[in-house]
Amino acid sequence: MNSRHFNQLPKPYLAYPKVIQGLIFKKPKGEKVLPQVEYVVDSFKIDSNHLKSYNEVCGFKNNGYIPAIYLAVLSQSLQMHMMTSEPFPFAILGLVHIRNTVKQYRKVGVNEPLTLSCTFGELKPHDKGVQFDFLTTAKVGGDVVMEGVTTYLIRQKTDGSSASKNKEEVATPAYEVLTSWKISEDTGRRYARISGDYNLIHIHALTAKAFGFKQAIAHGMWSKARALASLTLPDAYEADVAFKLPIYLPSAVELLTENGKAETAFLIRNQSSQKPHVSGIVKAL
Repeated sequence: MNSRHFNQLPKPYLAYPKVIQGLIFKKPKGEKVLPQVEYVVDSFKIDSNHLKSYNEVCGFKNNGYIPAIYLAVLSQSLQMHMMTSEPFPFAILGLVHIRNTVKQYRKVGVNEPLTLSCTFGELKPHDKGVQFDFLTTAKVGGDVVMEGVTTYLIRQKTDGSSASKNKEEVATPAYEVLTSWKISEDTGRRYARISGDYNLIHIHALTAKAFGFKQAIAHGMWSKARALASLTLPDAYEADVAFKLPIYLPSAVELLTENGKAETAFLIRNQSSQKPHVSGIVKAL
């Protein structure tokens, strides 16, 4: 596997011209293979002002520690450059973020020097096409402090034989409403300024309609962060979520939880229709 090293996080917007090119020049047909490459930021410290702005828009406290999901958000810059600088075989604007997992092995202080790396996972079948992962690792010194998995779906015609249909039935948690939020129309723009994710489906109703949405929709990683910020998290934990129906902006939603001995299941659903937007589980490690 080839490695490409950086002395700082690359800027996400520098990849956007190549994303636009993907709308004009179609990817060549043939076997789809993900690049065998690792992108690494060798050593950097968190920008405390940027983290403070992220915490404000997502609801985390400024307590001197870095939310694990914040490191996953930073890794999205590496992911963008991996898809635009390497022979990535799919159209970027056609990707659908369907799942995200972060593992925090210990609390990480704001001033600790970090190494951040990202690689492609494997292509796997999905009943709506194919899916793949980005695998993220954050280290302090030689110790892994955070790992993340970001799963994307590429919609394609299938023969319906995907193994993803053969899922075991799981009992529905006995949720109770924890809190509710009124999500403002400008949430997508506010989060984009912090995350660098300016996907047009999140920015404004007019641009979202060009991609088939009736209104702009909230970023999935914002909704996951907003839920985690509302929970009491252990020092070491795994937080796994599935993104279901989009959260249209503006919107009124409620957060429901079921607390177990070693884990907490949670659900974000629409307050009026009760339809699910995000389901997840937090497990102590």
